[in-house]
Amino acid sequence: MKKSVKILSVLLFLVLATEASSQITASFYANSNSSKFALGYNINERFWTDLRVYSDTSLDNVTPEIVINHNIVKKNNYDIYFGAGAILNNINAVIIPVGIGIKPIESLRNLSFNIEFNPIYEFDLEDVFIRGFIGIRYILN
Repeated sequence: MKKSVKILSVLLFLVLATEASSQITASFYANSNSSKFALGYNINERFWTDLRVYSDTSLDNVTPEIVINHNIVKKNNYDIYFGAGAILNNINAVIIPVGIGIKPIESLRNLSFNIEFNPIYEFDLEDVFIRGFIGIRYILN
């Protein structure tokens, strides 16, 4: 488990170090059962990463989720994206986030309200779960 976290940390660092002109993001996602905070990195106009941490875990039992997303549609008022990633620790799973980021405020194009559909395959339970999250994402300049 610890080896997997180290490998994912190195991979995230390499992704973050690839392009100096990219932008850091901060996000919060919630559903009726759990919530998660995220720090992300816009690699370019189409690809971005998130390191998400579930808020309903203790510090001794942190559950990270790392994803890379691809904006398949990028418009002035919204983005549609999908991605792939992994969740480790309390949940050991592969995740496929699919979502839309809506930018309703013209003067705040760095702010989006996200609706995300998350099918996950949980290895420990050998089952597929479908979750949904709503969230807010902000691109820091």
